[in-house]
Amino acid sequence: MPTSGPLPLGDHVGRTYADKLQRFARFAAPEIERVIDSLAIGSGDRVLDAGCGTGLTTEWLTRRTGSEGVVVELDLSAPHCKVARALLQQARVVNGDLQRAPLKEAAFDLVWALNTVNHLDSLDTGCRRLSELLRPGGRLVAVQSHFLPEMNFAWDVRLERAVTDACHQYYRHKYHLNVVDTSATRRLVGAMRDSRLRDVRASTSVIERQQPLCDADRDYFLHAVFRGYWGPKLQPYLTPGDWKQLQRLCDPESRDYCLDRPDFHHVQTLTAVTGVVPGATERVGEAPRSDTITGTDS
Repeated sequence: MPTSGPLPLGDHVGRTYADKLQRFARFAAPEIERVIDSLAIGSGDRVLDAGCGTGLTTEWLTRRTGSEGVVVELDLSAPHCKVARALLQQARVVNGDLQRAPLKEAAFDLVWALNTVNHLDSLDTGCRRLSELLRPGGRLVAVQSHFLPEMNFAWDVRLERAVTDACHQYYRHKYHLNVVDTSATRRLVGAMRDSRLRDVRASTSVIERQQPLCDADRDYFLHAVFRGYWGPKLQPYLTPGDWKQLQRLCDPESRDYCLDRPDFHHVQTLTAVTGVVPGATERVGEAPRSDTITGTDS
């Protein structure tokens, strides 16, 4: 079910960045799973992974719901959905636009959205749509990384800021965004409170890496960050000297390769904002729920 219009970060039904999604999930797995554990998901719960990507996080959610639970994966990208189906065959996969998805209202106990709401054309509309999918007492959990600027080069804050600014300039020019557009998710708490959600709370954890780095860390930094988010596309936005220095720090063949430095220290944030649909019902003795949670076959 393709989207009816362009989305702010260039997403569409045929677009894929599966490798980046998988690398981030493996890199941040300890912190993401701690957030999931803190939710105390019940065995038998019905969970929607909104913006599931390639399904690695869905697999972790499924472990908590048990064999009696139902987990639905939703993603706009058809290639992402194909990978997700192969990874977790017992999950239901829906290919569609989150804001127009063929899902029944009040069908889920939990909606999980990891690095998803920043891809929506309207944060307010997206939060309202996600809350409509929850039954009374259900929870929306929107998790976003990078609410605060990350620390990449602890020993050179000036270069770090130059690279961060270059990234922001690149994305603003590529997707025709302004500063307000690129920082909209910072008002996530307010957007959830403006919807029908109650007891909205934010909790921020830290993703921190230092030596020794594991394979997942090195793979993420080298391929997703250095060669993916950064790479040659940042060159026009940096001075020649900063570009040359960045190349040295990010080249595994260089003696200055930052991942081999004993003082390498990376810090970024992971913020989970949780809201509850009012009118919780008792689960003990309540009528059985219908198995129908999607409006189309998945």
